Amino acid sequence: MAAKRTVLISGCSDGSLGSELARAFHRNGWQVFASARNLARLKQAQDAGIEIVQLDTTSDESIAACVAQISELTGGSLDALVNNAGAGYSMPVMDLDIAQTRQLFDLNVFSLITVTRAFFPLLVKSSSGGLVVNNTSCMALPHASMPFSGAYNASKAAAANFSEVLRVELAPFGIKVTNLVTGSVKSTFHANAPHISLPPTSIYNVAKEAVEKWMSGAEATATGADPIEWAEGVVKDLSKTKPPLWVWRGKHAMAARIGSFLPVGALDSIYASRTGLNEVSRKLKEQGGVGSINKTP
Repeated sequence: MAAKRTVLISGCSDGSLGSELARAFHRNGWQVFASARNLARLKQAQDAGIEIVQLDTTSDESIAACVAQISELTGGSLDALVNNAGAGYSMPVMDLDIAQTRQLFDLNVFSLITVTRAFFPLLVKSSSGGLVVNNTSCMALPHASMPFSGAYNASKAAAANFSEVLRVELAPFGIKVTNLVTGSVKSTFHANAPHISLPPTSIYNVAKEAVEKWMSGAEATATGADPIEWAEGVVKDLSKTKPPLWVWRGKHAMAARIGSFLPVGALDSIYASRTGLNEVSRKLKEQGGVGSINKTP
C-alpha cells in the first residue's frame, strides 16, 4: 500500500479557507498537517482527525520549530506546502496606515518566502516531487484590482510574482509551484480583518456609508462561493500528477481570467458602480466639486 502524500497548510484557523483545505485534503487521502499561530483555533481540523501543529509564519523561531516537528513526523520529507496564511486590509490608498501596510506585506508576502525556504530541505526529499502552493487572489491581477483594497491587492500581486519566479527557479530541483488564484469564497476572512472605518480626514467621507459598506467585505461574505466546493475543487487540481501552474477557483475567478484579455480600464465603470465611487462623484458634484474638499492629501 502506497504511503499517503503529506501536506502542510498554514493559516488553518476555524472557519478559514485553510481549515476547509485541510479537511478536503484529509478526505482525499492525504496526510495533513494543519497549522495556525494559535492551536486553540484548530478545533475543526482536530475534530476531523487531522494532525495540528503550531506555526506563526512571521516568526523565525516558530517556523524553525515547525520544520523540526514536521521532519520528525514524516521521516524528513514533505510532499506539499500550501502557503495559505494571510490577511486583508481595506482602505483607500490615500488613507493607508503605512505601518499596518508593512505588517500586511510581512504576512502576505515575506512569510511566503521564509516559510518556503525553511521547508525546502523537506520538499526536495519528496519521493513524488515537492509541491509549493501559494494562495494569492484574483485581485492580484491588475484589471481585477478593486478600489479600496490597494494594499491587499499589491501584496497578493507580489506573492503571485514571487510564485512565478519560484516556479522557474525550483524546477531543476524537481519542485513544482502552483499559484492558487482564489476568487470570492464564504469564510471568516473579512470578519478577521481590521475594523473598517475611514479616518476623519479622509477625502472619501463625502460618501462614507457607501464606501465603508464596500470596504467591509459584506458582499463577498454573503455571495461568495461555497467553501467546501471550493476546497474540493482545489484539492482535485493539486492532487494531479502534474498540477496546473495556475489554479482558478472561487466566485469571479473565471471572470477574472477572461477579463485579463480586456483593455486596461475596460472595467473601471463597473468597479466605480459597485464600490461606491460613483456615489463619491455624485456627492462631490452636489457639494460644488473637488474644490469643496478641505483636506489636502
